[in-house]
Amino acid sequence: MILRPCLERLRPLLHFKNPLNTHYCSHTYAIDLEEETHTNLSESSDYRNAHQLFDENPERVSLNNHLLFEYSRNSLNEEALNLFVGIHRTGLLIDGSGLSCILKVSACLSDLIIGKQVHTLCIKSGYFDNVSVGTSLVDMYMKTENVDEGQKMFHEMEDKNVVTWTSLLSGYSCNKLVDRALQVFHIMLVCGVKPNAFTFTTVLGVLADKCAAEKGIQVHGMVIKCGFEVITSVGNSLINMYLKSRMVREATAVFEGMGNRNEVSWNGMIAGLVTNGLYSEALKLFHAMRVAGVELTRSIYVTAVKLCTNLKELVFARQLHGRVMKNAFYLDNNIRTALMVSYTKCGEMDDAIKLFSVMHKYRNVVSWTAMIGGYMQNHKPEQAANLFYQMKKDGIRPNDFTYSTILAAHPAISLFQVHAEVIKTKYQGSPTVGTALLDAYVKTGNTDEAAKVFEEIDEKDIIAWSAMLSGYAQKGDIEGAVRVFRQLVKNGVRPNEFTFSSLINACVTSMASVEQGKQFHGSAIKSGHSNALCVSSALVTMYAKRGNIESANEIFKRQPERDLVSWNSMISGYAQHGYGKKALKIFEEMRKRNLDVDNITFIGVISACTHAGLLNEGQKYFNMMVNDFHISPKMEIYSCMVDLYSRAGMLDKAIALINEMPFPAGAIVWRTLLAASRVHRNVELGKLAAENLISLQPQDSAAYVLLSNLYAATGDWQERAKVRKLMDVRKVKKEIGYSWIEVKNKTYSFMAGDVSHPLSDSIYMKLDELGGRLKDAGYQPDTNYVLHDVEDEHKEAILSRHSERLAIAFGLIATSPGIPIQIVKNLRVCGDCHTVIKLISKIEGRELIVRDSNRFHHFKAKVPLANGALADRPITEVASIISLQIILSVQSKRKKQRIFKLQISAESKDFTYGLRDRKAVILTDL
Repeated sequence: MILRPCLERLRPLLHFKNPLNTHYCSHTYAIDLEEETHTNLSESSDYRNAHQLFDENPERVSLNNHLLFEYSRNSLNEEALNLFVGIHRTGLLIDGSGLSCILKVSACLSDLIIGKQVHTLCIKSGYFDNVSVGTSLVDMYMKTENVDEGQKMFHEMEDKNVVTWTSLLSGYSCNKLVDRALQVFHIMLVCGVKPNAFTFTTVLGVLADKCAAEKGIQVHGMVIKCGFEVITSVGNSLINMYLKSRMVREATAVFEGMGNRNEVSWNGMIAGLVTNGLYSEALKLFHAMRVAGVELTRSIYVTAVKLCTNLKELVFARQLHGRVMKNAFYLDNNIRTALMVSYTKCGEMDDAIKLFSVMHKYRNVVSWTAMIGGYMQNHKPEQAANLFYQMKKDGIRPNDFTYSTILAAHPAISLFQVHAEVIKTKYQGSPTVGTALLDAYVKTGNTDEAAKVFEEIDEKDIIAWSAMLSGYAQKGDIEGAVRVFRQLVKNGVRPNEFTFSSLINACVTSMASVEQGKQFHGSAIKSGHSNALCVSSALVTMYAKRGNIESANEIFKRQPERDLVSWNSMISGYAQHGYGKKALKIFEEMRKRNLDVDNITFIGVISACTHAGLLNEGQKYFNMMVNDFHISPKMEIYSCMVDLYSRAGMLDKAIALINEMPFPAGAIVWRTLLAASRVHRNVELGKLAAENLISLQPQDSAAYVLLSNLYAATGDWQERAKVRKLMDVRKVKKEIGYSWIEVKNKTYSFMAGDVSHPLSDSIYMKLDELGGRLKDAGYQPDTNYVLHDVEDEHKEAILSRHSERLAIAFGLIATSPGIPIQIVKNLRVCGDCHTVIKLISKIEGRELIVRDSNRFHHFKAKVPLANGALADRPITEVASIISLQIILSVQSKRKKQRIFKLQISAESKDFTYGLRDRKAVILTDL
């Protein structure tokens, strides 16, 4: 390092050695600055020259300080400390400026031991009350993370200036005590101390970390009043504060208003735009910087490469790489690592590997981790695992980010082995490592171990809470998910959009309460996250899968933006609810917008055609998928096509399609064909499908049951008995049919002939009453659906005790009239029950929704009501009985009440009803 010309005659001191002939090392010994007896000095010629120079110069103290300052300014901290020790041992005087300088050196070296010894020397030398020395002591203690001592020193000082206050404020900021820092700034203003430029720079940095935009605006006003807006460092801090608060417009205004911009200004603005996702704007600003002739620094290169990474601008990244190669920055590890990450993000792993290989001994944990992450992003977990083991073999110790990255490579790495390493290195309390670890356990289905990891995380952030909640949700443990959510709220953690997304996805399962999903929807609205894409998409899926396709459609229409999940959920939802044409309409809208589609999209489309009996449309969309979108059909698509042909009675086409498949047919295809064979009573085809299905899933009861039902339907009771006996021999148990109904947030389950419910007598009484009314309506039991060799009378009794009928009967007696009833069945609803439920909907005036293993069935008959039958009934009940449509809205002159017109039925006349005390009141006979 070249020193200033005015100090050229002090050059002999540049070679000054510690008289103890040792090198400074804070980890091996502490220098005794209180020693009164001086050691005999070395006779080296360098020292004699220096000593002679000091003897001849009357301003020794000033020269000492100049040299100390030069070392300090040029970051030669160890040299400065060695010089100070030597000066002290020679007995030469050291004034307050020299002590302040060496305290700064101690702070830069983070050496508390030296700092405390200098503190003692300050007291002995009588400089304790010196403002400069006291300020340096505050700064030293704060920078060595001894906050209490720094605070104590500050309070003991009688005289304080703006630098002293700023040192305390900066110390709190460096130690992440942002609230204390802001409090000090407030007290400083109350005490009448006028902030300087560095004070404002520090305070704005604190506000940036806290994203306190409102207070930042106030401080900005103070900056303008004090005239510091022209200082570049203050402007840079304002830009940083606004950008971290996502106030891009304000940051841009500050940037454009700066008279003197430096490299930090440009880099801060570009980096902030990148952080806020404004990549195009950042790229334009980078080009503007180049036009302005601003020299590219290391930090600007790193930011520019990160910009290329986010934009996946491979050509631009290579241009920057070439430019870096021409200057000394090529050896900068941060730049090379950034380039390596850019190549991996662009899928150019070969370029990344070449760059990594030439780094040799300059590789550090960051570059190793970047390469491991690159392999993971490019779906190469085996290579990532190999590199991880090579990294440890080379003696590089993984950090928390390394472990967080490699844990996603399971099962290419041993989860338990990495967990053990995490415990040994004491990273189990790290939020990032802990979250990655519990996520890995969740993916293996081990939520118990994930919960243990979760408890060990020291400071659980919202990401950790959401990961644990998501783990329970994925397993279908709605109670566990709700428990975690309640604990999260109790601990004062604010849920984000991903938390609500996981919760709502958990409510998709049949074991979750429908009302629970609605409650979480309400919570998402209150917290302002309901419009977030992941939340609204989850809501569309939940409502569609829980039988409320109207609500799903309303949310879908209100979505400010839609992803593929939303579109697919709506198509599949309409298909599952039997609204085939509506599903196809949604798909056609996707095509008009030129949106991407995938296999799941076409599963929904072809399923919609299947349920609606649209054979030609189904064939058209299948051909469109293959020929126009070039999507290779998966097993589920072929199953949908087999189902489409089978429902149309075209079993020959179905078997021909199976034979043309590019891979062996799976269980789902054979199960579909077997079910169709039973419906069409094609025994030979049914036997073929059953044999293939049993060979694939020998313990699945569906194949045996469907085949036995096929034999029963054709009257071949002997063959049916053989199938049942085979089930007994192979110990295959038939799945028991259950139906569930939710009433007042509680779920009740029923099986055929169930008498375990406390209201069992009332349920069967209701069934008997319905039986009489059904016969009056012309119902005749279809005993073909009873696949037992018994008398017809017994078959009728069996039909009347099916689980879905018990659930509906309970719903009728347990809910108020007019309230829709929804039940879920784990097996398919038989044809006779389908007929019965349709009639019950008509005679009871209820909307009935039945979700079986195949789809939703909606039964909503128009109810012919007597004139004025809705009078004095609760408006919620009225809305449930008929489709409430407000046609007319006026104000009565005599009484303030809302007036609306209700369409009772196609046969009856219209009545105008008003709303009084939440009940319908007849106003006028139109």
